[in-house]
Amino acid sequence: MLSETSASPKRARPRLTVDGLHKRFLLHGQGGLEIDVMRDLSLTLDAGECLVLAGRSGIGKSTLLKMLHGDYRIDRGHIRLHFEDGELDLETLPAYAWHGLRRDVIGYVSQFLRVVPRVAAVDVVMEPLLARGADENEARQRAETLLARLNLPERLWQLPPGTFSGGEQQRVNIARGFIGEHPLLLLDEPTASLDATNRDVVITLIGEAKARGAAMLGIFHDEDVRERVADRLLPLDDSLGARASVTQNTQETLS
Repeated sequence: MLSETSASPKRARPRLTVDGLHKRFLLHGQGGLEIDVMRDLSLTLDAGECLVLAGRSGIGKSTLLKMLHGDYRIDRGHIRLHFEDGELDLETLPAYAWHGLRRDVIGYVSQFLRVVPRVAAVDVVMEPLLARGADENEARQRAETLLARLNLPERLWQLPPGTFSGGEQQRVNIARGFIGEHPLLLLDEPTASLDATNRDVVITLIGEAKARGAAMLGIFHDEDVRERVADRLLPLDDSLGARASVTQNTQETLS
């Protein structure tokens, strides 16, 4: 169980604020049926903390991450990133600006690896650094270090990850997501296909990211992992807004 003191030191500087977020899907294949998937959701996420989304499967946790990543446009509300020199409103951000934001600010680790076929695993991992203009040798060394920490056999590093098992692909995905050291990191079940040893590695990576000031919003269905990484919980229920506010009581049951 998380202690009350685990959250208190992290409340000084917000990285992300969300106010009154609303999302509706229009199902053209169902005669124009409209479904509200997010209503009036608000949250604050601080630098150096991991806020974990809690709620039943299908309630909209991954949808929220996709809105924050710019994959889904929001219908109403405000999403703001806060920097030392000001803030950035994401709901009005033009489409062309999202590329640079994802490259430099918002990282994403999804459950599934989607990459260009026939590209070696180590190249997949180092690509986010090369996109920023990093030295190729340094980027390769950092990629190999992460792959080694995640126990991916060296014989696989030069092979395309499309030929890997699910757990091996997820480790490549995790390495790619963490190598960029983004200020904001979205984690969608990053440990779902991992064994206990590699789950521990990911938990360590999350701890290191928090220590350097990264703000993380995550989904973890594994209760043990949640207990070990969460500074706070954001409980969602079917009203998608009635309970959708951050809780500072980290003694709450992680269920």
